[in-house]
Amino acid sequence: MQYTTLGKTGLVVSRLSFGAMTFGEGQLVPGVTNSIDQAMADQMIGRVIDAGINLFDTADAYTNGQSEIMLGKALANRRDEVIIATKSGFRSGNAITDAGSSYRHIMMAAEASLKRLNTDYIDLYQIHIPDPITPLEETLRALDDLVRQGKVRYIGYSNFPAWKAAKMVGIQKHYNYAQFIAAQMYYSLLGRDLEHEVVPFAEDTGIGVLVWSPLAGGFLSGKYTRENPTPEGARLNEFKLPPIDVEQGYDVVDAIKSIAQAHSASPAQIAIAWILTKPFISSVIVGANKMHQLEDNLKVVDLTLSASEIDRLDTLTAPPALYPGWMQALGWDAQVKAAFDPDSKN
Repeated sequence: MQYTTLGKTGLVVSRLSFGAMTFGEGQLVPGVTNSIDQAMADQMIGRVIDAGINLFDTADAYTNGQSEIMLGKALANRRDEVIIATKSGFRSGNAITDAGSSYRHIMMAAEASLKRLNTDYIDLYQIHIPDPITPLEETLRALDDLVRQGKVRYIGYSNFPAWKAAKMVGIQKHYNYAQFIAAQMYYSLLGRDLEHEVVPFAEDTGIGVLVWSPLAGGFLSGKYTRENPTPEGARLNEFKLPPIDVEQGYDVVDAIKSIAQAHSASPAQIAIAWILTKPFISSVIVGANKMHQLEDNLKVVDLTLSASEIDRLDTLTAPPALYPGWMQALGWDAQVKAAFDPDSKN
């Protein structure tokens, strides 16, 4: 296993982390049912710890809190060895206040997560989604209070646009609040929007990027093909998240299958290995419904893509430049660099 520090902290995390979203028995989201019991959860956790993974991610909304409960039980005797990350923001109850990022809800949600995880502290507490009605100052004050109370060690966010995250970082600095160290975001060969604004912002501020859904909801596992676009029991048949360009997806799957064959690897391993080549990525969250899927994902740590293979995938999936990005591509950056480069002949 490879390791890095998360953001601009000294917190050492594994380049692969484990997502417990599949833990529990019952409905995860409409159309998707989880069926992992405690015995299987214990087996998976034991396996990934043996593989060197030390970062575990969950959320209060996953399978009505079952994910946190089961993860807490599975890690009960190894709490000091691991880093636990959880999130709040999605609906977690029936009351109108059982969602969002108000001071009230964050404090209550954190307490509830601590009980379900059976721990005295949460290593990384993240805001799951933007709250359109709560003032950012209120949300950040709640997160800071949790850190000052010792219930949370570090804080982060998930699924925020760069402009809003930047505004929040400014507020944190102004009030001397605890700073964000991590951004958990969707990123895959079929979803590289992150590169436009989020990545430059994260690099500039020293925020570490944690990747969710590196296989684009399972599409990059190779099970979806033009010949069989809706394989039996596949998650994307019912829950189409993240959204993808299916035609591009088939082309990408063909490419990663070709590369996978050269490495005696699976398409999923190639898709994850490509993400790990990106210097702005701290850790990739992998999860599984079955042990064989988990074993397959773990093998990616032994896989090294060649420069030509990386370039092939980069070129095939390059996101189109968005304004004002395409203005920069007209050459102004090169002209400025040349003007200030003493070795330039221009």
